[in-house]
Amino acid sequence: MFLFLSKVLDLFLAPLTWALGGLLAGTVLARRWPRGARALLGLGLAVLLAFSSEPVSAWLTRATEASAVSTWREEVVYDAVIVLGGGLDPSASERTGQPEYNAAVERVLRGFELLRAGRARQVLLSGGSLDPRPEAVVEADVLSRQLQDWGIAPERIVTEGRSRNTRENALESARIIRERGWHSLLLVTSAAHMPRAAGCFAAVGLHPDTLVVDVRASNTPWSRMSWLPRAGALSQSTEVLRELAGRWVYRVRGWTAP
Repeated sequence: MFLFLSKVLDLFLAPLTWALGGLLAGTVLARRWPRGARALLGLGLAVLLAFSSEPVSAWLTRATEASAVSTWREEVVYDAVIVLGGGLDPSASERTGQPEYNAAVERVLRGFELLRAGRARQVLLSGGSLDPRPEAVVEADVLSRQLQDWGIAPERIVTEGRSRNTRENALESARIIRERGWHSLLLVTSAAHMPRAAGCFAAVGLHPDTLVVDVRASNTPWSRMSWLPRAGALSQSTEVLRELAGRWVYRVRGWTAP
């Protein structure tokens, strides 16, 4: 039920939904309530223009990633590096039969680099599928095959393919970690996702070091940013708003800890 509600919440957190709602309401009410309709039309357009602009998108991204901190220690050889799912495009992977990635591919790339450099003895790939079909692509399994293709020995790879969200990533990982007796751990995930992910692991009694990847905040000066609408900026604004909402929901449900 929570997973279903989270998808509904995603829809209502999208600035495009807000903008279309305002434009639709303004159009419907144009005859009965002209002044209010104009206000709704203007509000819908303003929302669309604002969240699709580079300055607004950049500000939201910087705010979301500001609390993401890397605490990993280069001198340590970790028992395991925990790579959280979210970098695979399951639909495209199923269609092509090959691993197809999205912007968060740096998660598995950095995990691979750590294994290759000997900075971690093993990797725990945590990520299942929201698709209930038996033949659905399971991200952890795809990433495992990818790492093996890149030369990582199978015995160094542990997969967890049951989790469907960050809370379950932490719960399922904790079970495996305790079974295997690992102590020194390194958590790898995207900058925007790291505060919530680290909080979830803390809530189940684990405090791994962290390695932030997939940083999206731009260092471009505000004066050089464009206010012209861009689809990419709208997409980025939507993603960070969803992450901020996710943090709030997880805190309310008690799924994260400081």
